[in-house]
Amino acid sequence: MDFLTLFLIYLCFVLTAIALLCICTGRKESCLARSVNGASQVLSFVIPTQLQRVTQKALHRLFHTRSCLFVVLHVALQAAVYGEYTWEVFVYCWELQFHLLLLLLPYLLLAGNMGCFILCSQANPGIITKSNHASLVKIYAYDGVLFQKGIVCPTCNMEKPARSKHCSFCSICVHRFDHHCVWVNNCIGAFNAKYFFLYLFTLTAMAATVAIITTAFLIQVVLLSNMMHGNYIDDQGQERAVEILFLIQHLFLTFPRIVFMLGFVILLTLVLGAYCCFNLYLALTNQTSNEWYKSRRHGCSHHLALQPHDRRVVYKNIYSKGVWMNLKEIFKPPTVLERKKKM
Repeated sequence: MDFLTLFLIYLCFVLTAIALLCICTGRKESCLARSVNGASQVLSFVIPTQLQRVTQKALHRLFHTRSCLFVVLHVALQAAVYGEYTWEVFVYCWELQFHLLLLLLPYLLLAGNMGCFILCSQANPGIITKSNHASLVKIYAYDGVLFQKGIVCPTCNMEKPARSKHCSFCSICVHRFDHHCVWVNNCIGAFNAKYFFLYLFTLTAMAATVAIITTAFLIQVVLLSNMMHGNYIDDQGQERAVEILFLIQHLFLTFPRIVFMLGFVILLTLVLGAYCCFNLYLALTNQTSNEWYKSRRHGCSHHLALQPHDRRVVYKNIYSKGVWMNLKEIFKPPTVLERKKKM
């Protein structure tokens, strides 16, 4: 494999890891933005002013405006992984007589993931307009801590319903706003949260399945070669028993693209798995990423107890209705009629 191919794969790997860790949380000022600001202050002494302005405009357009760049990167990464899986891993595993259904499972997950991706990116997340504002404002009650009655969005010039937020990327107010996801180039709100949840779950399952099959293939190669019981001569000319590090080095030299892809999908599985668990926790407790972040930013407590002499504002999640009802709300957002029946 040539150096350019390795560099491009590594670049995609770094961009994916950074974006997944820093951007998908939906925070207005991500850790990536803070890192860029810190680095720009240091580099401002050596970089010309004109180049600094061009760089700042490019970064602002990339991370603070709606763009299809990450969607293209998303498709390119999937194409690279599935290309390598199809042309090498699948063929080798088929020769080693792996079960066909197991080998086809990543493609089935890919089909489901692409369907969820299209639905999530094209669906209306819950855009608040003047025509639906009156009905949406009645869905959720104001908790008086994170969401105050009478707050007007200066851009949309409308009173913000409880659990809503103005998205600076799309310049719209979104009902039950969670975050803006650059990977689907859309906001995640009340009406497409279910698609995002399924998209994230299938994406995690895809990475995990490819990682498991690829690992099983490499283990099978080692077992068939009987390499574990062999010896090798080290740099000092001494004979040593084969160790794990030597096996990894040997496999990388024999199957460089496969081992590199395996490292990528393993990291992706860990990052996506952690984020998937976090979203499951939010769903089960009936919180959004925006609410979770705001409650911790303001130092609010989730406990009911309030000390008599403590005047700190105490936050209680009034939207949680139990695990089953909370999970049901993701897949079937409440309407005004349903809320009136409950009242």
